[in-house]
Amino acid sequence: MFTISNGIILKGQNLTPVRENIVVDEGRIIEIGKDSKEGKIIDVDGAIVCPSFINGHIHIGDSIIKDEGYGLSLSEMVRPPDGVKHVALANASDEELISAMRQSMMEMIESGTTHFIDYREGGIKGVKLLKKAATGLPIKPIILGRDDSFYGDDPDLGKVKKAIQKLLKVADGIAPSGFGEITSEVAKLIVDECNKKNKISSIHVAESESNQIESLNKSKSTEIEKGVKAGFSQLVHLTNPKGIDLDEVSKSKQNVVVCPRANATLNVGVAPLNKMIKLNIKPLLGSDNVMLNSPNMLRELEFTLKVMSVYYRQYINPADLLKMATTNINYYDINDIVQKSLIKEGDFAEFIVFNSFSKNPYLNICNRLETKNILYTINKKFNI
Repeated sequence: MFTISNGIILKGQNLTPVRENIVVDEGRIIEIGKDSKEGKIIDVDGAIVCPSFINGHIHIGDSIIKDEGYGLSLSEMVRPPDGVKHVALANASDEELISAMRQSMMEMIESGTTHFIDYREGGIKGVKLLKKAATGLPIKPIILGRDDSFYGDDPDLGKVKKAIQKLLKVADGIAPSGFGEITSEVAKLIVDECNKKNKISSIHVAESESNQIESLNKSKSTEIEKGVKAGFSQLVHLTNPKGIDLDEVSKSKQNVVVCPRANATLNVGVAPLNKMIKLNIKPLLGSDNVMLNSPNMLRELEFTLKVMSVYYRQYINPADLLKMATTNINYYDINDIVQKSLIKEGDFAEFIVFNSFSKNPYLNICNRLETKNILYTINKKFNI
């Protein structure tokens, strides 16, 4: 049992700043209050206590090719099966993949991340490799698998269904690349089978303008319209919405993830976060491909804070931004699988203690902090 004493706590779903103490016992927060004190007392002297980070979207497998292919187009980099990343993954040994993924997880842990949602290539073997890489580390991967049988204009739907069912025995959900690579029938199978097992179905949508145009030319529907209609529980990117796309997402209450640094690296635009927030969409923030960016959420937060004001000439509320890396996951059904905690009594202890450099706790984290400014990362399994 221990007490984090004298900190500025970003408490509950809304990250409300309060100067209180947190008592932790056997991995759970048992009491929060000004006078709460039990066990070992750790006086943090006004430091900021924030929920640990969740990286809402990452491809950790391409950790093996950091910064390769810089300047290539989206399709050249990541479109299966011939993109730079897919060729590299096909040629890498199991040992190389495990070592690179483990290194990236260590970087996430060191920068305050305790959960990440991964798009896992390589079928069942790929899922098992990531689980092996994560063994013994204080971080929880939420693994969304895929299979090569999903792709093509005329896939064998019986084979696809069997592949989905086998994947769902070992993975937390299914995540094909995008609608440019799968048919509507495959999309329906993925969503239906995931719903039966209460698991996550996820897909990239509207990452680039060209993807949206291609979708409209082929089917008279945007990729976002397709994602909403198919019922995927998680839509990733939404960088280039059209017309009423975002209104439809708001009505559907699907989980949304945005990846500003990756979008900037690939020169495809910036997701309209302020518009999403006005529509009561609660996005998550993700770092996307490790080959493009480090999986450090502090870097993602600072970049997003500033690119929004440059690109849209409108500031984003730093409290809303910080929620995208911490508490927004609690708005969605997929948190039954993710199991990410808030700072509240009864929840697992999953929080970070940061040095404080400014009076605004949200800007302190989003604008000023680096990994070296983390005093403690508290995790329900590993404590301090």
